[in-house]
Amino acid sequence: MTNDGEMPEQTADPTRAPSVNILGVDYVHLRTNDGGDLYVTRAGIAWADLLMPTNWYEDHWFREKRERLEGSSTVYRITTRSVRGRRRDLVVKWCRVGEEVPFDTLTLNRFAEAEFNSPYEEFALVNELRSASSSPKVRTHRPLAIYVPAERLRLWQTGRSESKMARKKAKHRDVELDIFRQYILIYEWIKGISITEALEQTAIPSAARADIVADMTRRATRDLAIRGFRVLDMKPAHIIVRPLPSGDLLRESDGHIAYALVDFELLERTPEHEREVARARRGAYLRRQRDRFSGSPVFPPHLNPVRILGVDYVHGATESTGGQLWVVGRDPDLFDYFQPERWRRTPKQKLSETNEVYYTKTKDEINIVWRVSRVGEWPDENPDDPQGARRLAHGFNSPFEEFAAALRLSAAGVPTVYPRAIYMTGLESERPEYVQDSRRYDRMAEVRASDGQPVLRPNHIYMTIWGFWNGLDEMLAQRDADYCKGVTLDQAVAAGYLSRAEAESLLVWQRGRMAAAGFEDLNYKPDHLLLSLSPEGVLLRDTTGRPDIRLCNFEFMAPFLEPSPRTAESGASTSSAREELERKL
Repeated sequence: MTNDGEMPEQTADPTRAPSVNILGVDYVHLRTNDGGDLYVTRAGIAWADLLMPTNWYEDHWFREKRERLEGSSTVYRITTRSVRGRRRDLVVKWCRVGEEVPFDTLTLNRFAEAEFNSPYEEFALVNELRSASSSPKVRTHRPLAIYVPAERLRLWQTGRSESKMARKKAKHRDVELDIFRQYILIYEWIKGISITEALEQTAIPSAARADIVADMTRRATRDLAIRGFRVLDMKPAHIIVRPLPSGDLLRESDGHIAYALVDFELLERTPEHEREVARARRGAYLRRQRDRFSGSPVFPPHLNPVRILGVDYVHGATESTGGQLWVVGRDPDLFDYFQPERWRRTPKQKLSETNEVYYTKTKDEINIVWRVSRVGEWPDENPDDPQGARRLAHGFNSPFEEFAAALRLSAAGVPTVYPRAIYMTGLESERPEYVQDSRRYDRMAEVRASDGQPVLRPNHIYMTIWGFWNGLDEMLAQRDADYCKGVTLDQAVAAGYLSRAEAESLLVWQRGRMAAAGFEDLNYKPDHLLLSLSPEGVLLRDTTGRPDIRLCNFEFMAPFLEPSPRTAESGASTSSAREELERKL
């Protein structure tokens, strides 16, 4: 028993827990005694023991110690048990994501599409608000953790709307939101009381109080707007001030009443700031892509540098989907740009009639092409055709082979589109027939990810993410404008940029360049070559007058050293087979 006469506290060791990043916020993911999940922010790590639910949410303790706070949501102040001689005052609030927003008519007309933030959205926005460097400073209570109890409720118990949850999931499709589980946000208690409560304790006449409240509300709204945010239901109860023994309120150095804000379930960026954030993230992305192989950065705990087939990657788990992600280069700050929630469900355009290849613009305004890898499938080829037989013998490349070939070719002076990232889905494939050709999995069985598992797993789908060709990384990092446009060789002929004879000559010339670099495309076609148009629509040519060419397909890109027949037939997974593969690439 503790000195409070209650059950023993539950301690936590965040150093042994996995680190995850959700919507740009770093968490330590702890499992609780009830089978639930506790996501602890950096600010909460020092208090992880106190945040474990048995130290504040145990039934008897919670009923006896909680204090209901003002507001329409379910929110309490609670003091934790003493753990190792420490206590903490917390604010715990039940997230209302998926519930109806109870606005008055005026507000409803202005913000008809308003919806409560998910817990991860709320913490991400509050952290961004707190970290903004612009003046004036907006104080808030600190986000410490998100607690997700294991218990699954019935839909009628949650108060949620299936359609609202569906819209919320569509916005952040790959962030886990379970309609049947509760989400409890844990904030640090901030000393003070609401502006209305504070004024009621003074001798100020009621009319003057109303003016002060209105002025404070306008000031808080203005301060938020300057920093690019708004709260759709700004209320005086959200404005916390601190009374002094003298009867006055704590003030800033300029004489204004000091205040802090609480309650952010309807916090959002202003439309202007939303566009600014997207532009800033895109600009940072372009600079980082230019320098992705430079330096020796410090990696956060949830990411690891790995090298696969001679290519450097930043590797980590995608907590939102349970998948894995390998981002080309050595810059861990690029990892978040390729989290599946940034691109997986954005509007897309299909680029191939036969394959799953799509163009999309990510939520960070980044143009990419993603394709579902066909590794493990048998090529649909006629074995009596010599070229078809060669493709059957070779099989579809794995994503890691495609990226290694593209980078090796580029280093040898044969330009390619940019390989960006490889994503492995979290859900295991429900198609048992998906893996028809096990050779790639066998050969790469000993090539491991940082979690100790094979990088190539037969029961998962892989997707390759490529830069959508619109200019050199070096050029775009300096000036994010004046984009090039890529057209295939066939499209260039059809549009009159090239004659058919010139196109055929380019095909032969490009085949020779690949051969000089040690590679051959076993499925060589005109649409595997991209030509570039200037912003003015002029075909770009090199100093010799020959059109600039860039390779864009690597499914059957093969080194001249083919696998031995034994390896090709049996898929032997020996270390020598792996070494042979690495020598090839």
